[in-house]
Parts: sequence; C-alpha cells; structure tokens
Amino acid sequence: MPKNKGKGGKNRKRGKNEADDDKRELIFKEDGQEYAQVQRMLGNGRCEAQCIDGTKRLCHIRGKMHKKVWIAVDDIILVGLRDYQDDKADVILKYMPDEARLLKAYKELPDNIRLNEGLGGGFDDEENGIADNCVEFEDDIDRI
Repeated sequence: MPKNKGKGGKNRKRGKNEADDDKRELIFKEDGQEYAQVQRMLGNGRCEAQCIDGTKRLCHIRGKMHKKVWIAVDDIILVGLRDYQDDKADVILKYMPDEARLLKAYKELPDNIRLNEGLGGGFDDEENGIADNCVEFEDDIDRI
C-alpha cells in the first residue's frame, strides 16, 4: 500500500478560500495588453475572445487562473498580446461585473459592448445582422 506523502486530497484544495477579490484595485491595460470579451469556451484552458481592437483571438488561460477563476461566455477579460503570434493571446485577468461597468464608465470599453448582466449579451445584435435574420425566419414560419 502506498504511503501518503501529500498534505491532503482534493477536499483540501476545494477548501481554500481566496476571497481577497471582493475589493481589489481596478487594473487598466498597458501596452502589449488589450481588453476582450469571451465569445466561446473551447476547453483545455482555452477560449475564443473578441478583442476591442476588432481582432478575434485564441486565448490561453494561464495556470495561475486555471481552476481558480472561472471564465464564462461574455465575460470581460484582459489579455496579453504575443509579439510573435497576432492571432493568439494569454488571459491575464478576468474583470468582475462591477469592474467591467467601471471600465465602461471610464470609456475604456466601447459603447457597443453589452456587459453580462443576466441578459444574453455580447456585441450589439444589429451590428451582426442577427435582428434581420429573425425577421426572415418569422416570414418563413408565416408561409408554412
């Protein structure tokens, strides 16, 4: 029978309470960084995010955040851009909803971004032409 060499199992990891995120200082982007909104989660510590500069990038969630900070679709994140790969980035920080609202108030985020406040969000639907597709779909139903 193997001898236990660790300090505990998964319940020890689960019991760690790192609740120091309740009041933290708002972190703004620096050069080499960009704000982004998560479009979809890909698994394996990766996500696809639409950056504020208009580029869609494949983002890698860093190990410090992995299994500690949960990132969901429509979250606002801060990504570090790579010098050698423009279409990939690294997630540095996830903004809490109140921090994202502050960023929008400080005009760091553009007005066309909808924050995740319980509404199905993302970029405005009129930009993507989704509203037009809904009308066409309703016309098809009327014909049936």
